[in-house]
Amino acid sequence: MDKVPRSPNGFLSSLSESDFDLIRPHLRTVDLAADSVLTESDEMLKRTYMPHRGVISLVVKLARGERVQVAMVGHDSIYGAFAPLVEGPVLNNATVLVPGLASTVELEPLRAAAGQSPTLRATLIRHGLAVYAQVQQTAGCNAAHTVESRLARCLLHTRDLSGSNKIVLTQEAMAQMIGARRNSVSLVAHTLQQANFIHYSRGHIEITNADGLIRTACECYAAVKAQYAGLLSCQEAGR
Repeated sequence: MDKVPRSPNGFLSSLSESDFDLIRPHLRTVDLAADSVLTESDEMLKRTYMPHRGVISLVVKLARGERVQVAMVGHDSIYGAFAPLVEGPVLNNATVLVPGLASTVELEPLRAAAGQSPTLRATLIRHGLAVYAQVQQTAGCNAAHTVESRLARCLLHTRDLSGSNKIVLTQEAMAQMIGARRNSVSLVAHTLQQANFIHYSRGHIEITNADGLIRTACECYAAVKAQYAGLLSCQEAGR
């Protein structure tokens, strides 16, 4: 049997050969175009996305029109992990925060594959729980931590998921990421730039001192990384 090809996506590269073979014929590669909407809340998900590069933002839309990011999915995971296991509409919007490339598979073939393989189902559950852990941590973070520490956390997380120190983010996108007003984001971005942690100009951000950002970020950055590492270690042990 052929070995599983190395994939730039963590979900795909973690699969056993037999599990990968179940979905291999159904995989397609698509562009993740900047600001494109992958799903709207209350829609039925039609396909899952496994980024090679780029970042997908999961956003809750509030009654007065505000949009708040609750989680991100990058090259380490899959968007739509629970969808093959539980039928129902999605609960949030999914948009492309950082453009890139992704593998995608239609929901029905993935659901059929998960029905055949307990290990594939377990992997989907672990990746879904990783996103859920982000949602929980983000809720607490937005309620308890400063705008400065929240922005540092989100910039670091975006860097980790995109694999690059250079990110294109508007003030509106950053405000959405941390649940703050645009003028607050502008002031804090200026503070981080004055500290030489980032270089920021017209939506282009370069992280120039990651250690400084880590010191500025709240505990939520490390907490989410630890939770996800724990889930992955369980996954590797079960292969």
